[in-house]
Amino acid sequence: MRYVVVGAGAVGGSVGARLYEAGHEVVLVARGAHGAALREHGLRFTTPEGTRTLRIAVAGGPEDVSLRPDDVLVLAVKTQHTAAALAQWAGRPVAGGGTAGDLLPLLCAQNGVENERLALRSFRRVYGVCVILPSTFLRPGEVTASSAPYTGVLVLGRHPSGTDDTVRRIAADLEGAVFRAPVVADVPRFKYAKLLGNLAQTVEAVCGPVTPGGASAELLDRVRDEGTAVLRAAGIDFAPAAELAALRAESVRPRPAPDGGAALGSTWQSLARGAGSAEVDYLNGEFVLLGRLHSVPTPANEAVLRLVNESAAAGREPGATPAEDILSRLNTD
Repeated sequence: MRYVVVGAGAVGGSVGARLYEAGHEVVLVARGAHGAALREHGLRFTTPEGTRTLRIAVAGGPEDVSLRPDDVLVLAVKTQHTAAALAQWAGRPVAGGGTAGDLLPLLCAQNGVENERLALRSFRRVYGVCVILPSTFLRPGEVTASSAPYTGVLVLGRHPSGTDDTVRRIAADLEGAVFRAPVVADVPRFKYAKLLGNLAQTVEAVCGPVTPGGASAELLDRVRDEGTAVLRAAGIDFAPAAELAALRAESVRPRPAPDGGAALGSTWQSLARGAGSAEVDYLNGEFVLLGRLHSVPTPANEAVLRLVNESAAAGREPGATPAEDILSRLNTD
């Protein structure tokens, strides 16, 4: 199988790099300055073993890829870019007849739970991936994945449920490429649990690192409590935090990278890169939506959602708003 990675940032770049190093054929799809850097210099990939430059094939978009029946599309863009990416790829012809949407497996290696729902509108074979992969993308052409002994844990399954031979073959490839890749029949259960976990990275994007016992930790407790209440009101099953922690234990342990680089979560990175948008509409925003559908108040999630979007639009640095200020407003509303 050839892996076509649509969105070669922190997650996509790490997955593509590790598969390439394991001997698989990979195409990284990236535009703009990042795509130009990849084409000109290769991917500068840093892990606990060191930094190396990987000359992986690069495409600017679907027009640059002649799709084959053995291709696997790995969607790794931020959720706000998913609909556009699906529209570009679903109708592309596959050698021998048919289109990508009809024939090719699509893996949603993304945060949140909206991507798979969007994908099923145009792809027949959709697979969810619960991504536990600490990684960094702050500069064009450079990706850091700093965990060991595995680069990450990727929980895979068909969406909305089930497994098949295709996902088991993909999992075997990933297992041979420094990942743990358990295959499950109920992948949304893990993705909703990860969605609750993602609330920590949106809080840190607004307030900076979460300090135990501090105001940021109190704010995180509030957004998570709202999220948990919403999922229960909606009757949505989700894995307990301890189950996700067990997947990480002894598998994904952050270690100092050789380049000394350090960064926080993906929303923090989006603000630090000045990306102009963030994924928060599909993280905190998912809980806000469910809260409105099921009459559960979500004021803390609404506050974080608004502040992240304001910061992205204004080009503000991450961590600029004291958690005390947010809590004060919440407590007086």
